Amino acid sequence: MRKIKIMIATGCLAIAGLVSAGFIRSNKPVVNHGAEKGFAVVELFTSEGCSSCPPADELLARVQKENAGKPVYILAYHVDYWNRLGWKDSFSQADFSKRQSSYAHWLHLSGVYTPQAVINGQTEFVGSAQGTLRNAIRTNLEKAPKAQVNLTGLAVNNYKATLKYTTEGSGDNTALVLALVQKNATSVVKSGENGGRTLSHIQIVNKLQSIPLGNNKTGAATIVLPDNFFAQGYEVIGFVQNTQTGQIMAAARSAFPQVVIAGN
Repeated sequence: MRKIKIMIATGCLAIAGLVSAGFIRSNKPVVNHGAEKGFAVVELFTSEGCSSCPPADELLARVQKENAGKPVYILAYHVDYWNRLGWKDSFSQADFSKRQSSYAHWLHLSGVYTPQAVINGQTEFVGSAQGTLRNAIRTNLEKAPKAQVNLTGLAVNNYKATLKYTTEGSGDNTALVLALVQKNATSVVKSGENGGRTLSHIQIVNKLQSIPLGNNKTGAATIVLPDNFFAQGYEVIGFVQNTQTGQIMAAARSAFPQVVIAGN
């Protein structure tokens, strides 16, 4: 575990995605889990510049396979504060470091570190701790969620995606957080603590977007897609989060549909 102290800041959230010709429409049902089943949102704060992080990334991949088909939502945030120490992580963003600092505030921590895992916004521990991670997932799958969220109508037109959302039971001081997730990638690290290694990643958060819910429990969101977007390589994960405590109350995912050429 590698610790780097940074100033605690409030979280910044934003999101994105693409398609060059024609449009995409989603006819697939969105995976959503209501009050009859629990869920686990697993957020990992990691970096290619940290020698302690590859074991956590590898553990995430194993956990994803073990929980295939279950309401387990994995999100890997590459923080940027390691970039000055020998290797710039191409997946890193300052917004993800700020989100980690928000968890330090919500969970009353003195600082941040990598690799750090947070489950449903309420429990944190070293991201490579296998037993702790699996137990936390199992415990949260047994808890009835406090809210519900549905994502529908995911469609892509040119360089933007749109979707509709509906939430129930979210209460006050909540936001719908939408994460555009790249399912996997491989990097050849040429310097820094992992210099000479080829690292594999899963569920890489590309961008985040936070939509305050307030009295508006339904609505639509627009996602600007990255230049390297392709439908099979990305998905959208959405979750309802209390903006004062960090607790995640519900989650759902939506797959991008196949391309439909305009006019067909």
